[in-house]
Amino acid sequence: MSITLAIVGAGARGAAYARLAAATTRATIAAVADPDPARRIALADEFDVPAERRFASWEDLAAQPRLADAVIVATPDRAHVEPVVAFAERGYAILLEKPMAPLPEQAERIVAAAVDNDVLLAVCHVLRYTPYSRTLKRLLDSGRIGAIVSIDHLEPVGWWHHAHSYVRGNWAVEAESSSMLLAKSCHDIDWLGHLIGRPVRRVSSFGGLAHFRPENRPAGAAGRCVDCPVERSCAYSAIRIYERFLGDPVHEAWPLGVLTDDVSADGVRKALEDGPYGVCVYTGRNDVVDHQVVNLEYEGGITVAFTMTAFTALDFRKTRIFGTLGSIEGDGRTLRVHDFLTDTVETIDLDPDGDASAADGHGGADAALVEAFIAAVTTGDRSLVTSGPEESISSHRVVWAAEQSRATGSVVELIPATPV
Repeated sequence: MSITLAIVGAGARGAAYARLAAATTRATIAAVADPDPARRIALADEFDVPAERRFASWEDLAAQPRLADAVIVATPDRAHVEPVVAFAERGYAILLEKPMAPLPEQAERIVAAAVDNDVLLAVCHVLRYTPYSRTLKRLLDSGRIGAIVSIDHLEPVGWWHHAHSYVRGNWAVEAESSSMLLAKSCHDIDWLGHLIGRPVRRVSSFGGLAHFRPENRPAGAAGRCVDCPVERSCAYSAIRIYERFLGDPVHEAWPLGVLTDDVSADGVRKALEDGPYGVCVYTGRNDVVDHQVVNLEYEGGITVAFTMTAFTALDFRKTRIFGTLGSIEGDGRTLRVHDFLTDTVETIDLDPDGDASAADGHGGADAALVEAFIAAVTTGDRSLVTSGPEESISSHRVVWAAEQSRATGSVVELIPATPV
């Protein structure tokens, strides 16, 4: 059985999910909505979407009788609420890019719309769905290492990825998108809660913008990398970052495809001369943090220390889980299970599909989520989606509490939420 999908937002994420859905052969792209004519036409042409099902806005699509079984909403972070509410009211199953929304009241509207209209809502917390995560969850739930006592978790954002997305890119300014923790690390907060299976009771957080500031600009640096006399000695040179991806089909889609539709050497060079991705990282436009720690205390006293930092290679998350009968170390590729009783270590190789970047679908996580969503829509079995509205807003509340803590220097207590 096949389903039909409408794509709202034909940028990098919307296009990626559309391709993954079509690749399953169990979904057909039935409509595309995007205000950018080039993106709309390109994606619609790729999937032979008829002219009458190409829309310049989500409002135009929502005004039609329901044209598909489900809709993928991949609009910018601050443009999620209204389309989700509209499509829920029209009976579409919804796959929503994370974060749900920057503000609590907005996310609550999304949850209420899904619940009130009894539609499937899946939020793109892709980390839950990989074989790596499912294997780890099974190990923990089976009691393999006894009761969880504490977890140490690292998100290595990657120096060039941070410069691309959070200094030069769409998520550089909190008022235009959301906090760094919500935009990037809501994945991690959600994933940790999924593994532990208990609510967070107390949160503290510290972090800031340490490096990407005007006062750290090298002497003699120009406003753009293409004009800069010290560019060759700068780790964050846009020329250095982007030109190494030329000729690589995976990275031509991302990040080069974000810079320009022309991913030739000339096209990329022009984008660096004219566009935002060629600007010096020390201009001061950006304001989101480049490092942050979050301390979490869960019900029952389980503690988590989470670190997000720009100053790494772009890689899979690193996790150490400490239990009463053993411990587990994971790096996104393998799990090493130490059994205290026998004092032996078992290594489980998971062999993820691709690397940790968005270009490679986050190591197969994107594909696994899309598979689960399509299966849930096809069968009506919503349990196949574990990142539904209640789970997702719960982890978002932890993020908002962490940001409150970081801003005020206080420990924030979370009051158990009343179910929507």
